Amino acid sequence: MKLYIAEKPSLGRAIAAALPKPQKNHQGYIELGNGDVVSWCIGHILEQAKPENYDPAFKKWQMAHLPIVPEQWQLKPKTQTRAQLTVLRKLVKQADEIIHAGDPDREGQLLVDEVIDFLKVPAKKKQNIKRLLVSDLNLPAVQRSLANMQSNQLFMPLSISALARSRADWLYGINLTRAYTIQGQKAGFNSVLSVGRVQTPLLGLVVRRQQEIDNFVAKDFYDVHAHLTSNTQEYFIAKWQPSAACQPHMDEEGRVLNRALAENVVRRIENQPAVISSVNEQQKKQAAPLPYSLSALQIDAAKIYSLNAKLVLDVCQALYEKHKLITYPRSDCRYLPKEHHGQAKGIIAMLVSADDSYSSFAQGANSSLKSKAWNNAKVTAHHAIIPTEKSPSKLSLNPFEKKIYFLIVRQYLAQFYPVYQYNQTRVEVLIAGGKFLANAKTPIAQGWKVLFQRAKKKPETVKQGSDDDVEQQLAHQLLPKLVEGEKILSRHGELISRITQAPKHFTDASLLSAMTGIARFVSDHEIKKLLKENDGLGTEATRAGIIDLLFKRDYLQRQGKNIHATVVGTSLIKALPVAATMPDMTAHWEATLTNISEKKNRYQDLINPLTATIAQMIAQSEQQSFAQLPKVAFKGKIKAKKYSARKKA
Repeated sequence: MKLYIAEKPSLGRAIAAALPKPQKNHQGYIELGNGDVVSWCIGHILEQAKPENYDPAFKKWQMAHLPIVPEQWQLKPKTQTRAQLTVLRKLVKQADEIIHAGDPDREGQLLVDEVIDFLKVPAKKKQNIKRLLVSDLNLPAVQRSLANMQSNQLFMPLSISALARSRADWLYGINLTRAYTIQGQKAGFNSVLSVGRVQTPLLGLVVRRQQEIDNFVAKDFYDVHAHLTSNTQEYFIAKWQPSAACQPHMDEEGRVLNRALAENVVRRIENQPAVISSVNEQQKKQAAPLPYSLSALQIDAAKIYSLNAKLVLDVCQALYEKHKLITYPRSDCRYLPKEHHGQAKGIIAMLVSADDSYSSFAQGANSSLKSKAWNNAKVTAHHAIIPTEKSPSKLSLNPFEKKIYFLIVRQYLAQFYPVYQYNQTRVEVLIAGGKFLANAKTPIAQGWKVLFQRAKKKPETVKQGSDDDVEQQLAHQLLPKLVEGEKILSRHGELISRITQAPKHFTDASLLSAMTGIARFVSDHEIKKLLKENDGLGTEATRAGIIDLLFKRDYLQRQGKNIHATVVGTSLIKALPVAATMPDMTAHWEATLTNISEKKNRYQDLINPLTATIAQMIAQSEQQSFAQLPKVAFKGKIKAKKYSARKKA
């Protein structure tokens, strides 16, 4: 008997639909026509044991117990899914062959592997386990996946990486939450101070941004625009480029702070001859943006529709599991396997016939085009999120589902449009010994950009005289045909007075962007080098939950679209050692986790230094000041079970 173990019932039913009939539904499994069986987990049906499972004395939170580091790690069945574990125990014993059908990501790999280990599957049977990777729940896609199973042994590094993450989160969260809660209580803060490997540095980003805004002092700075006329009486603007001699009057970002200096330049270029010192014109091409990963989709959905990350993830799960309209959504990849290109013609034809706004987009798509998205070398356990071959026409989608599906479809169809082509012109002008610069883009062929025109900012939303207005005026001007050495006229100079802007508060989009591009916020140059483009705080599957958790714990709050830290959130970050609030350490660990999954690092390379760091931070907690924490009355006992490893992420 073959036993298929899926991650959840919906996936189990999709797999069964592609296997022999007739079938019988039993409690917790489906019996196939040939005697094989499809069963499932219900998410994680095992969880890390609590500290008191290792030693009853740990039920009471005491500094003397810390750090708690299990010598022999234990998993415990979750109470609510214990019955399904019993079903799996019986089926695993009966099975001659096991097929692992967890979701195609790090957590999905561990989720089924840990059940197999917990049920003590014999080594020989374990060696022969096959891995079934299903990223599309529609029948044709599942059939293709069944025909391309691999050895589960190939995915062990992914499982070890997930195990290391799970244990790291437990060690960090359990120990530091206890340590800092105990110290906070001594200062009169009688509530739990939750500390997490990812959540705390993320909160730290928001608190530090808020402090930058609060401490910001605006400064005036000045640009000079030369209004020029060519020999053909065509008008354009060039911007002054201050020379090295102006450095004493500039800030570290190259902005001129001395008004008198700028006014002098305005006077000097009034009705003066000018010379074109160089003209650089290049024809350029821009490829379509890649299909979505989950984070990229969440960022765009926040920017365009103001949807928060958790809502986008929930909508994606419904589009994947309930409606079967998209492929596996918890993907960190933006590329597609080359063989998927063969399905493009059918998907585009389906979208053409769909009665929706993207139907016209699909009509203009050329299925023979192949963008850079199709790249096997860039695809790992999962690929980018794309529409499936199933039509949405007869489905009743809610407004959120329609919006997210539209974004996914549009991003996919862009791969079948020509590149965007434009002329990039850079003109340098010398006026009265000063250098001025004009840059302009002139579109030649819109290509894929025709799909995105509806998302452009409307001109009326740009305030006249604002920085956006000034920059748009320069970027979108049309330059006359000019040649090097040509003599033209500077009619007059214009002083542009501007004010430095405070950093912007984080929004859902920018906070997600910060998590995925965490290297920008890392201070250690060596760690910056370690981080890759796709490394970040948390994973695709956990980021939305971590942000949501900070709101639920009242560490963050929303004011319109902006995200602010609360008094408790700010006080917590001030009370913690700097290392616990910075992304450097956990960003380094995320890079190590990726390396473990790629067999470049070992499990011990994460856990050993982490354990040493935790011991250090526990010792530091006794020297930290918690005086700024608000005095909060806490009713009842502190319960460690509320702060599980999954919540600590």
